Amino acid sequence: MKILIATDAWLPQTNGVVNTLRHTSEALRRSGHEVSLLTPQQFRTVACPSYPEVRLSLLPGATVSNHIGTFTPDAIHIATEGPIGFAVRRYCTANNLNFTTSYHTQFPEYLRSRLPVPLAFSYAILRRFHGRATHCMVSTPTMQSKLEQRGFGNIVRWQRGVDTDLFKPRDKHFLDLPRPIAVYVGRVSVEKNLDAFMDMPWEGSKVVVGDGPDRQRLQAAHPQVMFAGYRFGEDLAAHLAAADVMVFPSLTDTFGLVNLEAMACGVPVAAFPVAGPIDVVDDGVTGALDWDLGAAARRALHIDPAACRDRALRSDWNASTRQFESNLVDCRAA
Repeated sequence: MKILIATDAWLPQTNGVVNTLRHTSEALRRSGHEVSLLTPQQFRTVACPSYPEVRLSLLPGATVSNHIGTFTPDAIHIATEGPIGFAVRRYCTANNLNFTTSYHTQFPEYLRSRLPVPLAFSYAILRRFHGRATHCMVSTPTMQSKLEQRGFGNIVRWQRGVDTDLFKPRDKHFLDLPRPIAVYVGRVSVEKNLDAFMDMPWEGSKVVVGDGPDRQRLQAAHPQVMFAGYRFGEDLAAHLAAADVMVFPSLTDTFGLVNLEAMACGVPVAAFPVAGPIDVVDDGVTGALDWDLGAAARRALHIDPAACRDRALRSDWNASTRQFESNLVDCRAA
């Protein structure tokens, strides 16, 4: 099958959406599919305001039309609601083509954390965007229920995976810091709610792995916290595996792929009991969920690392990709 995947989120960005699409496209190719990616790398771009590493494609319509016409896909998947995603959606609508979408980011909540935009307004735009798709894929039952309550009627499930060969238990001495070590891995930005991690009482060390527009403010306010910046591959896995607990303070993520990566390393997760963590973290088994984040982190220290690893081993990228593949539709079917 010839599969076109359109995404506004792509390398060199470092986030769960990029990792998911990268692993999925690789797994599809291993299965014999021909995969073509439409990404910002194929367009002139400008930096997104306050997010310079996020590139917004300029006037992608003509390139999108040429690419789809030349590739002649059997299935079209739109992963993001950005300039590329909207351009592909317009092309499909104009040419009576079926397509699927996926919902990776709680954009209305992200937007409201920065601007006083009503949630109802943002959800109306997204409901219209995804409503034309045959299927809109979401990662968890909680997100499915939430979107259905918002009027979305075409939701299907697409579970996430983790590379358990890369993310695995490793030497804890990699980080030579006072223990216990609590680590956050991800984007350093306001919507990730890092203030909750910074402010939680903690007898030990805190480490932030990642970067973003909020780093300068947080680093100045919390000089005792180690900011490691972006880490990749083996280096990232080593930092994560050396921790005693991974703290996930976000209130707006749809999944939080790093939760699975931490579990694969035998590191329990502490998080709020919200969409994303409540579907990934088994409270008391692979981590701890509590509205008191510090209490959750302290309780997570008593979790069996082997149980975390066992949970991750049940979520590989091959299983994730098979589910994605089963959700695709023939773009030219009547």
